[in-house]
Amino acid sequence: MDIFAHGLWTGGLVTAINKKTKKPLRLWPTVFWGVFPDLVAFGPALAFAFWQRITLGGNFVFPHGPDSESLATSKNPIWLLTSHLYSVTHSLIIFLIILGLVCLIEKKPIWEMGGWLLHILIDIPSHSLAFYPTPFLWPVSNFMVNGVSWGQPWFLILNYSALFVFYLTLFFIKKKKAKK
Repeated sequence: MDIFAHGLWTGGLVTAINKKTKKPLRLWPTVFWGVFPDLVAFGPALAFAFWQRITLGGNFVFPHGPDSESLATSKNPIWLLTSHLYSVTHSLIIFLIILGLVCLIEKKPIWEMGGWLLHILIDIPSHSLAFYPTPFLWPVSNFMVNGVSWGQPWFLILNYSALFVFYLTLFFIKKKKAKK
């Protein structure tokens, strides 16, 4: 799924959760964790592409791919870095290890990091094997789900329509509670 949708879903879910819990989650840290995997994975490539555009002129070039086959044969260092960072940040195993370490250090769970988990869980069914399949079991397994590509126009329309309805529902719930 695209990074904006990740942020919107995370923000909406935090808002909904906070209506039901006694100790609310902090919105912006949770949204940060919801977009964190893509920021880390694609940030260096995006920065390089902007730098290339500014210093060399020409077209904005962002690395495409990978699919499961072309990654093995790629020589593009930015693509390789992006692909490696994508594997690290989209792995449930890495997430659980880092969450465990943070909980040990902080002596309590940091629930806002659940945004990262939500990101991975959303990406598993919304990425096809043709474009950045989600390596959610990396580094233990290369198994990936051939989901529906979030880049399909019908999927984008459906996704953003669902977000619109979700936020509209949150708005009306808030408005209804304000009248009471």
